[in-house]
Amino acid sequence: MSKLEQILILEPPVDLKFKGPFTDVVTTNLKLTNPSDRKVCFKVKTTAPRRYCVRPNSGMIEPGSFIIVSVMLQPFDYDPNEKSKHKFMVQTIFASPHVTDMEAVWKDAKPDDLMDSKLRCIFELPSENDKVNDIESSKATPVLNASKQDGSSLPKPTSMSLDDTEMRKLMEECKRLQSDVMKLSDENRQLKDDGLRMRKVPRSDNMPTNTGGLMGRDNSSSSLPSLLVVIAAIFIGFFLGKFIL
Repeated sequence: MSKLEQILILEPPVDLKFKGPFTDVVTTNLKLTNPSDRKVCFKVKTTAPRRYCVRPNSGMIEPGSFIIVSVMLQPFDYDPNEKSKHKFMVQTIFASPHVTDMEAVWKDAKPDDLMDSKLRCIFELPSENDKVNDIESSKATPVLNASKQDGSSLPKPTSMSLDDTEMRKLMEECKRLQSDVMKLSDENRQLKDDGLRMRKVPRSDNMPTNTGGLMGRDNSSSSLPSLLVVIAAIFIGFFLGKFIL
């Protein structure tokens, strides 16, 4: 009986290419697609298991679906004159619809039921053009970032200086208004004290007239500072509101 043809579609189909430099882990992906209407179990094997990390290295693919296998080459000292002899094999087998134990599937598998595909590993170093492009892109990115940072930071000193100047003016105006309010309060208090002293003076013939004059002056003098206090409070509120906004 002839060997079964691989049911899965492999991408890439023949070669696994790893692009250096190889001073760090290099990863390439292998796509396994199941075009059939049956479940397929798979295993990924290699001739150099210490040099590669494969995730996942086995599993089951549902009908009409696919899976991505990541093949990670570990860092090593690359020799361009040394030809790679590493190979991979994707081994598959059909699974029953209600299978739950994949280990049992592989254990009970017959050689004629197995399907496999082989891939070779190819190591490539970046070309000179790739190196130049990488260098230029790495240089252009910091310059672009720096220009953005400079552009965003230019208006800040001007806005900060304007804020400081306006704040100082507002603070000085508030202090002046507060001083005026205190002076007006002192004058109001002094006028009230004068009115109280005048009320204690003994009555005379001109007392009603004088008292009326004093009371009128007291009322007018006390109402005038009160009005000034209100006006000063309005100014303070206006400047403080302007400062906060």
